[in-house]
Amino acid sequence: MIKKSISCIRISDTDICPHCNTKNLIKNGFTKNKKQQFYCKNCYKRSIDFYCYKAYKLNTNAKIIQFIKEGLGIRSTARVLQIATTTVLKRIIAIAKKIPNPIFYKNKIYEVDEMRCYLKRKDKPIWIVYALERKTKRVVSFSLGRRTKRTIQYITNSLLLSTPKAIYTDGLVHYKSLLETVVHKVKRFGTNQIERNNLTMRTHLKRLQRKTICFSRSFSMLQCVLRIYFWA
Repeated sequence: MIKKSISCIRISDTDICPHCNTKNLIKNGFTKNKKQQFYCKNCYKRSIDFYCYKAYKLNTNAKIIQFIKEGLGIRSTARVLQIATTTVLKRIIAIAKKIPNPIFYKNKIYEVDEMRCYLKRKDKPIWIVYALERKTKRVVSFSLGRRTKRTIQYITNSLLLSTPKAIYTDGLVHYKSLLETVVHKVKRFGTNQIERNNLTMRTHLKRLQRKTICFSRSFSMLQCVLRIYFWA
């Protein structure tokens, strides 16, 4: 549970050692942050006058969401918020877990497309397959993996449960065996909106850009970032 304020404990006000709860403290110089340091003669441990944890601020999660959508990386977010990178990673995972999946509405028109990015190394591509509702331009589902029938099937099965009017794709061979000809549509300019959304995503998220040194190092982190970008 995230606290609602900054945790701040001043030892100089109480003169009590936080380790052994005795008053046998003496001053012991300053830290790099110019905070008074104390030394306990009883337990032989050092402690700082006060500890402030900036990640406890109320708007930390909101800022992390904003920075992700604006294309900042993990280390960039940590530098701006002045918190540890591990804290940013844990917060991203916690935020993503709390985001509910979107609701599917019946009789809608969808566009499905695949977008390639990289995982761990530049020579290891991974595909993002996702569905976009044409009228609202809302992403309703996505899947990560290789460009195979199994990865695409996760999306198509979800869409078919909502009895869609039509599903437009780019004509990849796998769709023919997964979608019925009555629903499946392949025509020129049929996937214009989702193709434009691909460009927007690559502009906003550095990890999805092609000619860059930025790419995802973790499968779970890529999944969490996409959940936040699509639905937060």
